[in-house]
Amino acid sequence: MAITKQDALAYHKMGRPGKIEVTPTKPLTTQRDLSLAYSPGVAEAVLEVEADPLSAYELTAKSNLVAVVSNGTAILGLGDRGPLASKPVMEGKGVLFKRFADVDVFDIEIDARTVDEIVCAVQAIAPTFGGINLEDIKAPECFEVEERLKAMLPIPVFHDDQHGTAIISGAALLNACEITGKKLADLKVVVSGAGASAIATAKFYVSLGVRRDNIIMCDSKGVIYQGRDGVNKYKAEFAAATDARTLEDAMEGADVFLGLSVAGALKPHVVKLMAKDPIIFALANPDPEIRPEDALDVRPDAIVGTGRSDYANQINNVLGFPFIFRGALDVYASEINEAMKMAASKALAQLAHEDVPDSVLTAYGKTSIKFGRDYLIPKPLDPRVLLWVSPAVAEAAMQSGVARRQIDINEYREQLIRRQGFGRRIRSTIINKARMGAKQRIVFPEGDDPKIIRAAARVEEEGIGTPILLGRVEKVRRLIEELGLQFNPRIIEPYSDETYRPRYEAALFELRQRKGLNRAQARNLMSSRTHFGLMMLKMGDADAYVNGVTHEYPEVIRPALQIFHTRPGATRASGVYLMIAKGRVYLFTDATVNIDPDAETLSEIAILAADFARTLEIDPHVAMLSFSNFGSTPHPLADKVRCAVGLVRQKRPDIPVDGEMQADTATVGDIVEQRFPFSRVKDANVLVFPDLEAANIAYKLLARLGGAETIGPVLLGMGAPVHVLQAGDDVEDIVAIAAVAAMDAQSRKK
Repeated sequence: MAITKQDALAYHKMGRPGKIEVTPTKPLTTQRDLSLAYSPGVAEAVLEVEADPLSAYELTAKSNLVAVVSNGTAILGLGDRGPLASKPVMEGKGVLFKRFADVDVFDIEIDARTVDEIVCAVQAIAPTFGGINLEDIKAPECFEVEERLKAMLPIPVFHDDQHGTAIISGAALLNACEITGKKLADLKVVVSGAGASAIATAKFYVSLGVRRDNIIMCDSKGVIYQGRDGVNKYKAEFAAATDARTLEDAMEGADVFLGLSVAGALKPHVVKLMAKDPIIFALANPDPEIRPEDALDVRPDAIVGTGRSDYANQINNVLGFPFIFRGALDVYASEINEAMKMAASKALAQLAHEDVPDSVLTAYGKTSIKFGRDYLIPKPLDPRVLLWVSPAVAEAAMQSGVARRQIDINEYREQLIRRQGFGRRIRSTIINKARMGAKQRIVFPEGDDPKIIRAAARVEEEGIGTPILLGRVEKVRRLIEELGLQFNPRIIEPYSDETYRPRYEAALFELRQRKGLNRAQARNLMSSRTHFGLMMLKMGDADAYVNGVTHEYPEVIRPALQIFHTRPGATRASGVYLMIAKGRVYLFTDATVNIDPDAETLSEIAILAADFARTLEIDPHVAMLSFSNFGSTPHPLADKVRCAVGLVRQKRPDIPVDGEMQADTATVGDIVEQRFPFSRVKDANVLVFPDLEAANIAYKLLARLGGAETIGPVLLGMGAPVHVLQAGDDVEDIVAIAAVAAMDAQSRKK
């Protein structure tokens, strides 16, 4: 992707200049608020922190605040440009902290060049922060700065230029060795570059299991060998006992090339000298030591990684620092030690083995990504990195004794999910509720669809239920293998099945024989996976049914209603969408089933939605929507809605409901307070639309133009746990609906 100078400058100038701002986290609208935030109330916080310094983590922003500190002496690949010129980069670092791990940052650019000046400046500001991220400070000063500050300060000090690359490339190395069958202790590693990143990464490789005497490091003058003059003490740690004097000499028989030097440093003819299945990490930015296509042209057996997003295996520090600091901050760690770095690296390596979410596939324009030579480590935009790396770091901090706060790791993962937004929190709530009960057998008629297979694997792995896939066994097994899943589901072929089919055929004929169905038709319908799956549910061979990712909605719901009808007490089925917008969740109903409901049907729709809200621990406040506000526009359509309100109150006085009202009246509390103080509902969260047309338009507009997250549709009022997907749903959506189906099945058995 080409980015021009004008593009970059315009991005930084547009709107508010720069990339960050400070936002208050407490209300500041009344005199009382001001008295609590500042004088006199703030004095209590001052005295508490003086008495107990750790209370600063609870009473101030310290527990979520990191300083990104630079003197601008080694900015990216641009060299020494001074502290002011480093500010755009440090702001960018702050944006990444916030975007990926919800960590707040003050970027601190200091006019300090000597080690003593840098240490003094950072020591002076340290009480403000929960951690210090040193950035773009040149070697060898950066080594001493970090060492001294780590010894002096009771908070984590982390030079990302050193350790970030080490941790991320370490994860890639672990997985590359797994793929190639190479052992860490046997690897011959050649490092091109001898700056902060190169030395720290080489040390980390030793911690992983690479033998130090198997590492040859080269700087701009060639191999760093024992006895070479002019080698500082940091490079001297990797002075090799070797006759090699050039990079080309060193590369003879090498298993691994680690490039942290300059573009073009590794020539194709040199790559030919490497051992079988060579591992090449060419990490110079913006242009690598060798382009992947050039390396693979001469060595097709190579595994290649770079720092660039336009190639496979991007080894990017953003996979590390936000999540490492997140875990360290949340246990009030006094440092980031080797155990925490190792835990982060191993968590990243393990995550790469997992199925990749659709959100990541979409972001990178892929239809499939699976563990292998072109996917060693997770993508930087993978939201699961937070949920894997931060808990691993926090747990390592507690186990290694540097945590000043003990936490429950399972509860901590739930807290991290909440940090990712309300939508993920709701999905997590649904999945956790499904896990709590007995495992339900969920039949998926579209069992040979790759999305269904991936979702079913997640359903089993996360303990949501036991999937049953309908489809041709050979095809489903082949797809599971192609998708790289460790998954061994039960698979049934309806077309050739002789175990269930005769029984289902007879039962369907008996059920529908007075509805125009003859035996031949029943036999034919049992070749349909849609009908076969429904009869599995009817006959007790499955507990829940999920279908529709490749079908139109009516194709699934019509036969389901024919076989199961509606549940006791309900005369209609309806569909509800969970809409997450601006940190709140709303239930939109009915957006899928009833085209033009009468007042009686509207009242049922409202009751079904309110009851479903309570299963999600959402206290329902129901608004019956119209174009009229409480009789402001007399019309039969408004009268219908008003009548439905009365019916809900009559049937279910426990449900807070009001209307008819307009959508803004329903959702903006101030309108009710100022104009309709008599209303029983303010800030409604269950919105009942007057007809299918209005509901369908509203939810799609809010999702497409308003950026709302959607979960659904959830089918309510059915005579059995039947749930219908939308054509094109992604894996996350399918898993959520499967969890709803499992919850539904559990509740019916109670």
